[in-house]
Amino acid sequence: MTGTTVPTIVIVPGMREHVEDHWQTVLAKRLGDAGRTVHTIPPLVRNRLSRDAHVANLVEVMVQITAPVIIVAHSAGVMTTVQWAQWHDADVRGALLATPPDFGTPLPGGYPTPDELATHGWTPVPRKPLPFPSIVAASSNDPLGSAGRVAELAREWGSRLVELGPVGHLNPASGHGPWPPAEELVEVLERGWGHTAPRPPA
Repeated sequence: MTGTTVPTIVIVPGMREHVEDHWQTVLAKRLGDAGRTVHTIPPLVRNRLSRDAHVANLVEVMVQITAPVIIVAHSAGVMTTVQWAQWHDADVRGALLATPPDFGTPLPGGYPTPDELATHGWTPVPRKPLPFPSIVAASSNDPLGSAGRVAELAREWGSRLVELGPVGHLNPASGHGPWPPAEELVEVLERGWGHTAPRPPA
């Protein structure tokens, strides 16, 4: 790990409400129980589809942190993180970006339409390299983003791609609650790229 300060973990969920058995919730508790400082971005109660509101929600937490940060984002939380990184700066040592949705193509029924995403500021999706190391963890059968499109985003963001196999959207709805490999990937980010490259978790 670069430096002597242990990074604070910032959990960035998607647009969901709090889900007790979601892997991000489980990870936050495990790391907190281990003595780590963890901040979870709270869900919005208003303007839940607004990009600006989600970014402001992240900013409100980040400005209170004086330590370096590791970001752990999932789903639309990845897009919030990528949008935030275009205009804001912090000592981010790395980001785990798990199963980002593809906002460039229509999502399944029940999700925002392309017009709704554009109206609320989510598109076009930023394609510039991120200013910090990142790992994109991709599913081979994610209904919210094809493996090819997610791999393309990873390349453009300058992220390392870790292929998880057929894990759906990596959420309880796809049969995934706790996700132990998240801790391993956080450790990889903390060690930095000069030690161990990420490998596909079992």
